Amino acid sequence: MTSAAADAVQSIMSCSGLLCLHRGDLQRALLPLYCTLTVRALSHGRRMSPSLKQSYRVLQLPVDEDSSQAEVREAYLSMAKLYHPDSGAPTADAALFGHIEEAYRAVLAHLARQKAASQYTQSANQEDEDQSQGSGIAHRQYLNFEGVGAGTPSQRERRYQQYRVDRATDQVLEYRQKEMERAAAEEGAMVERDTRLRSRQIKITQAVERLVEDLIQESMSRGDFRNLSGSGKPLKKFEHNPYADPTTHNLNRILIDNGYQPEWIVTQKEIRETLARLRSELLEARGRLGDPMRPHEEPRWQELCGNFAVDLAKLNKRVDTFNLIVPLLSRQMVHFSLKREVERASREDKERREERRRRETELRKMEREREREMAQARQDSRQGLLAWMQNLLK
Repeated sequence: MTSAAADAVQSIMSCSGLLCLHRGDLQRALLPLYCTLTVRALSHGRRMSPSLKQSYRVLQLPVDEDSSQAEVREAYLSMAKLYHPDSGAPTADAALFGHIEEAYRAVLAHLARQKAASQYTQSANQEDEDQSQGSGIAHRQYLNFEGVGAGTPSQRERRYQQYRVDRATDQVLEYRQKEMERAAAEEGAMVERDTRLRSRQIKITQAVERLVEDLIQESMSRGDFRNLSGSGKPLKKFEHNPYADPTTHNLNRILIDNGYQPEWIVTQKEIRETLARLRSELLEARGRLGDPMRPHEEPRWQELCGNFAVDLAKLNKRVDTFNLIVPLLSRQMVHFSLKREVERASREDKERREERRRRETELRKMEREREREMAQARQDSRQGLLAWMQNLLK
């Protein structure tokens, strides 16, 4: 402790003795002086506890020099970039970062106490100056703000609110850090579990493959495969084109055997099926109308043709898509015309009606011939009966 601090403590002791002897006006007069000297004695000099010195060393700050809050924060951020678990640096260490964070909070609290003590000292000096000039000391009612801030109650309240905001921010950061560490731990556990399951599946698959191979070898040693057709002959891999690439040929053969078809073939098949369905629906709708159509059937036919035009436009869009993906130019398709399709439906409907009339005519003709034959048979039977009765009467 320096000589100034010793003198301040001596003054405090003397003031304490006076306060014990006089309990009246002397106590009320010396109380502000007693508080001022106490703060000065505590704030004078730069004494640190061993734990606080260790906190300064952890943050790599000079112990024998005063550091501002900006310097402390900058040192903390630089250490966090090196040792934070989520920084991705090779020196990341969660335990060491926990010590760094504790040291950062301890140093900030120490700086806050120093600042509050210095502010209180300045306000006390100002009060001393006012007293020496003859002005009376204003009465202050110091509220309980957890020992934060100095000055008037409104100033202390503002500083206390700022302190609460800073503390809440630090708590939020600490909570987020704990949540991130917990999520990282859970993710690591899930990855480890998936790795175990995958390794177990691989082991099972390898065991099954070894078992199948052992069974095949045993069957071959017993001669179970000697009765197969083509035993001892080369495999017929290239039946179609011996000049084609063997790998490409085998891949194509495997795809064809498993029912695979290229996209353009599937699209072409869908286009043909859709066109056949639309033509059939239009033909059936035309067949339900008269021939020739009556005046009240004309709007119905126009409506059917409009719906068919919408469906045909969608089909033409699919034709455009098909022309973009088809590999051969000769396989490309042209758009379907509404006029030609309507004429086609009318022509097929007319042919169908004529075929129906022809069949009906043939059926009526066959019925007339059958009736004629039956009438002739009945007449022949009556004549035979009369001849038999005449022969009987003779």
